[in-house]
Amino acid sequence: MATTQGERSAGPRRMRVMARALGPAFVAAVAYVDPGNFATNIESGSTYGYLLLWVVIGAGLAAMPVQFLSAKLGIVTGLSLPEACRERFPRATSRALWVQAELMAMATDLAEFMGTAIALDLLFGMEPTAAVLLTAALSYLMLGVQRRRSRPFEVAVAVMLGLMCAGFGYLIARSGVDGGAAVAGLVPSPADNHAVLLALGIVGATVMPHAIYLHSALVRRDHLGGTARDTRRALRAERFDVLVALSLAGVINASMLLVAAGAFHDTGLPEVSALTDAHAALGTWVGGAAALVFALALLASGLSSSGIGTLSGQVVMEGFTGARIPLVIRRSITMLPAVAVAFAGWDPTQALILSQVVLSFGIAPALIPLLMITSDRSVMGCHANGRRAVAGYAALAGGIVLLNVHLLVQHVL
Repeated sequence: MATTQGERSAGPRRMRVMARALGPAFVAAVAYVDPGNFATNIESGSTYGYLLLWVVIGAGLAAMPVQFLSAKLGIVTGLSLPEACRERFPRATSRALWVQAELMAMATDLAEFMGTAIALDLLFGMEPTAAVLLTAALSYLMLGVQRRRSRPFEVAVAVMLGLMCAGFGYLIARSGVDGGAAVAGLVPSPADNHAVLLALGIVGATVMPHAIYLHSALVRRDHLGGTARDTRRALRAERFDVLVALSLAGVINASMLLVAAGAFHDTGLPEVSALTDAHAALGTWVGGAAALVFALALLASGLSSSGIGTLSGQVVMEGFTGARIPLVIRRSITMLPAVAVAFAGWDPTQALILSQVVLSFGIAPALIPLLMITSDRSVMGCHANGRRAVAGYAALAGGIVLLNVHLLVQHVL
């Protein structure tokens, strides 16, 4: 049968539509490769080799439906998750959700600023206080680009993710990863209590509350207010965006663990856990170029995630309160813990780990309202979650909550 001109052009046109859709999920995906993930994955790989690789892969796969659910809310309703919470829930509930979200923003800033401070120290010997202040200035600059035009901001973030992926690809090639052991690490196996704790930490550091709040706001431009076909097309495009972006983030996370396993665990250096120790060990055992690439990847992670933290904090503030507070004032409030830690001279790596524990508290207050709202037909119409989807998301939310509660209990004990 002859192929018409319209049929021949349908494929390339569809690819162009998909390419234009790439962006929002890449911004949200930065939260999945922030300095907190560096700390967790490096310690897991150096201590247990490839044993917990399946946890990293599984956590990344679990994050995909969560981020798509957030995007679906924004595309169908034109509202961010904070805005939808303010409209749907009583005032007291909405304000309580806002307060905890601001606390999570502070914990997010702490992780991102400390990671950047470590990277700047490794590269330039910069003091933590100066590094934190420089990070704040750079995050303002990134947000300024986003407020003028969102597409260049999304492209910049995607480039940083690509650089991190390339950097860890180079590190894997230089670290002597054991391919057979890595494949074996994809199968769950028995582990001791500390390995279980690290596994829970990986899960707790993967599904970040600020990424859930932010993604719904990033796709509001795709709320066309037109036909049902327009909405379905936007949802299909965003599903593709989530798949590509979070797959890339998952590859980066897995690469962190593989590098630590190959460079440290396989060479008899299981005690390497702090990011500064990892940098020094790479320089000694792999080479100066590997140490430089590691520091640059950490810097890209810290800078990009700090910009995302600034943007998500703005979404939270405006969505829950309906008020537009000047960015400088709001940003100054949320960065206070990071500045205080820098001035106090606390260990940046320990501050990173503490921030991941605190962030565990914010997953349930973001995920459960998201599931409730997207399951409401009065809000979502024909795009509301079906029964099977509700059951699946509820099981996922319950599992994440239980894992994070167990993580917190382990830290307390």
